[in-house]
Amino acid sequence: MSPILEVRDLTCSKGDGQPIISGATFTVNEGDVVVLKGVSGSGKSTLLKCVAHLELYSGHVLFKGKPPTHYGVPTFRTKVLYIPQRPSLLPLTPRDFVSAVMSFSAQKRQNHEAGFTSGGPSGAWMDRFLEVGSRFGVDPILWDRNWAELSGGEGQRVMMAIGVALGTAEVLLLDEPTSALDPETTLAVENHTLSMLRKPECSVKAIIWITHSQEQGQRVGTRFVTVAGGKAREEPPTQVDLV
Repeated sequence: MSPILEVRDLTCSKGDGQPIISGATFTVNEGDVVVLKGVSGSGKSTLLKCVAHLELYSGHVLFKGKPPTHYGVPTFRTKVLYIPQRPSLLPLTPRDFVSAVMSFSAQKRQNHEAGFTSGGPSGAWMDRFLEVGSRFGVDPILWDRNWAELSGGEGQRVMMAIGVALGTAEVLLLDEPTSALDPETTLAVENHTLSMLRKPECSVKAIIWITHSQEQGQRVGTRFVTVAGGKAREEPPTQVDLV
């Protein structure tokens, strides 16, 4: 079976031309949870944003063998979905954010192709976000609070719920999605996230996950890529120690 995602010789540089990431190459297969590890500032988040086509880079990112431009970049981003670590800079409320995202043409096309109705954030679609949010422990009242009023952990869980409830992502790009959560809630988020890979009806087929926790990496990871010195290299299958 061909990889669902391929990164080939990806290089990303600063404005002065100094590379942040140089020649990153790895593949992601269906069912994989690829853990990106490395010290703070090593370029893990930059690499993830390049994969999501949110940063300029040279080299190749291929989804099902084709570049983002084949699908159209907005559509590609609905398929290979980046979920940030901190959503606190977003304006208004999570409900408003859902309303805006659901109005995007690329999202509407994906909803139509998947056979979803466009009930809108106040109808069937918002019910879906509320239901998925409950699996991540999101209190319904949080959807109507300003993002700035949410705690770090609340914001992280809401963003995870939105990413999953959109129902279009086949590869989730998770940038430390549980860094602000307590141990019990972290385990609940991990369990639900990993369970999606075992459900044929779920759109999510693979995950790239940044974590600084050695224990979490051991729990969730099936493969490991180290980012260090501007390089990204895959570890042997038995290597699970995170920096």
